[in-house]
Amino acid sequence: MDAEFWSDAIDRYVVGFRVERNREVLKSALIDGKTYEQIAEKFDLSVSQVKRIVYKAQEQLFLHICM
Repeated sequence: MDAEFWSDAIDRYVVGFRVERNREVLKSALIDGKTYEQIAEKFDLSVSQVKRIVYKAQEQLFLHICM
């Protein structure tokens, strides 16, 4: 599965509060390979916030991909 597949899947399945930011955070982690520290700096978040966003967004994404 390539970057375009993941980007489309993230756009389709990651929903909820601050959805655009959360999608971009997840894309930065999964597609771009950025570290939590790099993502936190880019989005002005703490590393803990980034970890939480990535975990929850991955959960949403993988529920749909794996079904």
